[in-house]
Amino acid sequence: MNPSASSDASACVARLLNRYSMGIKHLVEPGPSEVQLRTIIEAALRAPDHGELVPFRFCVIGGAARARLADLFEASAVRRGKSAESCALERERALRAPLLIAIIARIDLYHPMVPAHEQWACVGGAVTNILNAIHMLGFAGKMLSGEKVRDAEIVGAFCQPGETLTGWISVGTAAKQPGERRAKPVDDVLSFF
Repeated sequence: MNPSASSDASACVARLLNRYSMGIKHLVEPGPSEVQLRTIIEAALRAPDHGELVPFRFCVIGGAARARLADLFEASAVRRGKSAESCALERERALRAPLLIAIIARIDLYHPMVPAHEQWACVGGAVTNILNAIHMLGFAGKMLSGEKVRDAEIVGAFCQPGETLTGWISVGTAAKQPGERRAKPVDDVLSFF
């Protein structure tokens, strides 16, 4: 360990190693306050961003707005020919958590210096930072996507031309402790040149 690293830093890393995604049926009130939400988005803005393009933006859905999102989710499921049970489940996905954060990518496919894959990596970094900040603030979250992100009506509700709806992060307080997770082997993904 770097001799200048503090025990606080070690505790922070240990906390990150215990981060998990919590199923939306276990996300309850309270969600983050507006001040905490701004801190979470500040963390997103710290993602590596070649060219400082900020190839993302976020839209928060909370309170009564969740019912409007539920209507969109349900209508999308109906258009896709889903069963009544599946349509009800889609509706519930918008209503369970106290707060949802829509992730909207703004990828410049023709940028002369920053290729699209680097911009997508930045979007992924922003999402990771959001999930980590949610965890560090004592909340829990889970990213959702699926067929809904390609539904024209839902995309139209969130995106401007040229933007891509990537998914939503559901945020709340964990109603239960997560089950034990088996650690993934570092050696499966680590090599040295």
